[in-house]
Parts: sequence; C-alpha cells; structure tokens
Amino acid sequence: MKNTIATKKIISTADKTAFPTFSNKNKPSDRRGIMVRAISLALLFGAAYLVYVLQGDFTRYNLDGLNSSWGTAILIITGSLLLFRAGFFFYNLYLYLRYKPISSVDNDKLPTCTVIVPAYNEGKQVWATLMSLAKSDYPEEKIQLLAIDDGSKDDTWEWMQKAKKALGDRVSIYQQPQNKGKRHALYRGFNIGTGEIFVTVDSDSEVTPDTLRNLVSPFVTNEKCGAVAGNIRVLNNEKKAMLPKMLDVSFVLSFEFVRSAESTLESVLCTPGALAAYRRKAVLGCLDEWINQTFMGKASDIGEDRAMTNMILKQGYHVLFQRNAYAYTNVPEKYTGLYKMFIRWGRSNVRENISMAKYVFTDFRESSKTGSRLLFINQLLKLVMSYPTILMMLFFISMDPILFLSSTLFSILIWSSFPVLFYAKRYNLSESFWAYSYSILYTFGLFWITPYAIATASKRGWLTRG
Repeated sequence: MKNTIATKKIISTADKTAFPTFSNKNKPSDRRGIMVRAISLALLFGAAYLVYVLQGDFTRYNLDGLNSSWGTAILIITGSLLLFRAGFFFYNLYLYLRYKPISSVDNDKLPTCTVIVPAYNEGKQVWATLMSLAKSDYPEEKIQLLAIDDGSKDDTWEWMQKAKKALGDRVSIYQQPQNKGKRHALYRGFNIGTGEIFVTVDSDSEVTPDTLRNLVSPFVTNEKCGAVAGNIRVLNNEKKAMLPKMLDVSFVLSFEFVRSAESTLESVLCTPGALAAYRRKAVLGCLDEWINQTFMGKASDIGEDRAMTNMILKQGYHVLFQRNAYAYTNVPEKYTGLYKMFIRWGRSNVRENISMAKYVFTDFRESSKTGSRLLFINQLLKLVMSYPTILMMLFFISMDPILFLSSTLFSILIWSSFPVLFYAKRYNLSESFWAYSYSILYTFGLFWITPYAIATASKRGWLTRG
C-alpha cells in the first residue's frame, strides 16, 4: 500500500513541527515566567559585568591558597575538565551535524508492531495516551495495542475500560493482581506481544500521528538496529508551572543534540521509557536477564529503559535515535518531584555504567566500538568528578564568595548560550531563554543529585509515584 498524499505531507514536516502547538503570547499567566527569565538574564549579565570590572584587581581576593599544593592540584583538575568538556562538546557538534533521521518507509514495508503501555495511578491520562496511539498513521492490521494496569489504586483501570469500549478490538487491556513495578508490567507485555517490533510508551505520554511509523522505520533500513529512541518533549509546559518550561528546553538539548550525536555512533545509551522501540529478537535475547536483574543483591525496580538499552548494546546491536518520532510526556511541576525523578535517573545511571564497564572494552560487536567506548568514558568521568567538583566549589567559596558567585554565573551565561541558540533555531526564541533559568536552578539547586545518587545507588523505589 502507498502512503496517502496527506500522510507524506505529515512525514515531511514532522521533524520541524512540535505537537501539540502551544502559544504563550500575551498570556497573563506567563507574566511570572517572563519575570523569571528577565531576572535570570539580569543575574548573568550582572555577573559578567562584575567579572569585567574586577578583573584587573585580583589582589582583593584571597588567592594565597592557589600557591599551595592543593590549590595547584585543583587548578590542574579544573583546567583539564574544562578542556575535556570543550573538546567533547565540539566532538558532539561534529556528530550532530552528520546526523539525519531515517525517513518513514512505505506501508507495505512496515513491520508488525506491538505497542505496550504500562500504567500505574495514571487516571484519565492513560485514556489520552491510548487515544493518541489509536490515531497513529500506521496500518491497523499491523498494530497490536496492549495496556497493562500495574495494580493501580485510583481509577486508571476504569479509564482503560473506557478506552477499550471506544476502540474495541484495537486495544487489549490487562490488570496485574497487585503492583509489581513497571518492569514487570512491561515483561507481561513482552510475553503477550506478537509483533516483530516492541514499542513501549509511558502512560503519561502522547504521540503524534506519524510517530510510530517514523520510530520503527530504522529497523527496516538497518538489519543491525536493535533499538530506537524517540524524541521526547514536555506535554504540560502550557501550564503556569515554570519547571516544565525549563525541562522542555533541557529535553530538546538532551535528545535532539546529545542523542543525535550518539545515534551517529550507533550507540544511544538510553532509549527512554516515554517512547522507545525494540527488535523482538533483541528483547528475547536478554529478557530473562532483564527481568531478573539485581544490584548489590536487590532486585532492580528502576532504570528498566537504560537496562534494556545496555543489554541490547551488549548483544552487538546498533541503537539509534529518531528525531522525527515525537512523544510528549508530563514532567514534575514542583522541585520535590523534580529532584526525586533525577535521583531515580542518577541511580540508574550509576548501575548501568557499572554494567557497561563489563563489556564495552571487549569485542562486543563487529564495528563501531570506539564510539561506544568514548561515550562510556564521558559518562564515567561525570560520575567520578562529581565529588571533586563539590570540593572545588567549597574551595573557591572559601577563597571569596563574590568571586565564586560572579564567575559561576558568568560561566552559566557562556555555557548555556548554546542551548538557548539551539532551542531558538529549532523551535521558539522567547521560550529558549528558559535554558538560562534551568542552568541556574541546576547549578545551585540540583548539583547534589549525582553525588547523592552514587552514595545511594543500591536503594530501591520509584520515588515519584504515590
């Protein structure tokens, strides 16, 4: 079957069009957001001016500590880290410029696809998720849609039943007898599913009509492809809360820049739970290991997406990113929810980097191993340097708080200008300035996440679900 003209038009513009389209122009509710962005810019430019004014009179600072052995060591480490970060950034930029998403293949070439939606205490949102998937521009006879309620305590099951009533045989719904965790809900779906490709979609996410066909097309064009990561944007960034707006800018950089670069190396390190696709053979090749995974003697109940990606990479498969396959997901709107989400991600990152270290320097696949190793080394350095970074912060604060604050803010102005420009070019100029606000928040409010995640890596719990 050939694609319709309308379908072709959607596919050709999908990479440039965000969905849903939000417009914050002249909205009274956005005044607070404008004020926050303005204050952030004022702080950054004020810091830059302070550094400029005081640059000729460093005798006012307590710099004697720099002449000590500790001070020299800290300067060497700091300089080396800056050089590495700068070098790795330009390497990523080079890889990004080489990246191109795979165009959708024709209907007759699309594989059969099992879409699994695990849900826990999601309420009405699971209904919206299933409806968005039902509107997919994908041959209906090639889609198997499964929704699995993981023992929810709210009305999630009722909304699944309403979706079932509306969609009929197009969706099958299942209910776990008790809450066992997302990994077990997905495991049930993997065992029930019959498709050549498994697609996992979080129950708080919605997809565009062309998402599925764009997501699975790399499996057709690349027989070595074992998994594909989707492009995640923020669904709830139209509300008054500022964190979703900041996270949307952060997600664009994380996915459309970082994962594009990783995809060029055929080694995307994490296929997100919000939207990912896996070759059936690759999943079955590690399913038992995945469901029985432990860390320090405890069953793993977090990081199922990074774990699956890691195990598929270990089998020698390529893992790619599709920029033209969008999913919009809800993110925390308060600081408490945000840091808990980051702790969960951080713990998973620690665990999976340890697992990756066991195979990444072996002959785990025929080609393209160097890229995977470079990405692993970069991840490892971020973890290893998290504690020294805090010590360096304390060192510079003890020297002179004004110097520390102004130089840190000035550094944020420089480093965050790239995310601002990147988001502005891809989407929206006015919203891009949230990158500055997010960087300030992360530097002063979330800097402790990685050290804490390392220290508590063995702890269990999803944290952000009641």
